[in-house]
Amino acid sequence: MDADRLRVLVEVAHAGSISAAAVRLSVTPSALSQQLSKLERSVGVRLLDRGPGGVRPTEAGEVLVRHGERVLGELRDAEDAVRALLGSTPERIALGTFATAGALLVPAVLAEFRQRHPTVRLALLDIEPPEGYGLIASRELDLLITHRYTGVTLPPLGGTRRHRLLSDPLRLVLPAGHHLAGSDPITLADLTGEEWISGSPGVPNRVCLQALAARARLELHVAFETRDYGVTLGLLGAGVGVSLVPASVLAAADTRRLVVRSLSGLAPVREVYVVHRHRPLPLTAEVVRLLTAAGAKMSRQVRGEEDGTP
Repeated sequence: MDADRLRVLVEVAHAGSISAAAVRLSVTPSALSQQLSKLERSVGVRLLDRGPGGVRPTEAGEVLVRHGERVLGELRDAEDAVRALLGSTPERIALGTFATAGALLVPAVLAEFRQRHPTVRLALLDIEPPEGYGLIASRELDLLITHRYTGVTLPPLGGTRRHRLLSDPLRLVLPAGHHLAGSDPITLADLTGEEWISGSPGVPNRVCLQALAARARLELHVAFETRDYGVTLGLLGAGVGVSLVPASVLAAADTRRLVVRSLSGLAPVREVYVVHRHRPLPLTAEVVRLLTAAGAKMSRQVRGEEDGTP
């Protein structure tokens, strides 16, 4: 099996279209289509479903993409190992992250790393979980910061390693004028009939909310769909809706117009992870150590907010 054609399949699967992959690879779409046709002939099965909205791997294509990601990652690892033997250091480290970690966890880490290694180029890509594991397996990304909410299943590792940075409790947040603002404790049943703020169906925080409601045998009404916690806090501050918000987000926000409570009998969390390949390069491992220290610091801040300590 030709490794270059395998790379084309992986690039097209990641890009979602032949034209977008062609731009990334600096070739023509027709040249990519020819490579894909040759690969399909060599394996004897259709690998992509083509439609007006782009392309998607078939079942066989998904299997080959997963293997192809690991093959490409191993090839890039081999190239880096030879360069390291010759005394060369990586010129670039690419990090993928979801929005709130990109705002609260990543900036200080990248700033400290840049002070230590000013000649290494840094790249940051917004990736919302559960996406991104394949980009680590293929070494298009060196590191991925991702999460798992209560009730959500973690993706398979697929040739990667996953290390937990922190366990971020989810807090119930109400507008200051809410009729339950003076109540403590508050159960999920107390919130029956409320207008919830959460992500759209399939978004992890919505899956978490639905799992909690199913456990309590309740039906909750999501009136405002957003995965952006900035929008969520804006609505709550204006007196609209109720929501579950990670404690780390609240620790960095102005909560004067909000009431924050723990849900009685429930302890939902958002676990934050860093994902990398099995044998990270020394500089990549250094970023992992910095992220681990930053996660521990954020955990202490969250506990301090809960305890009322500075």
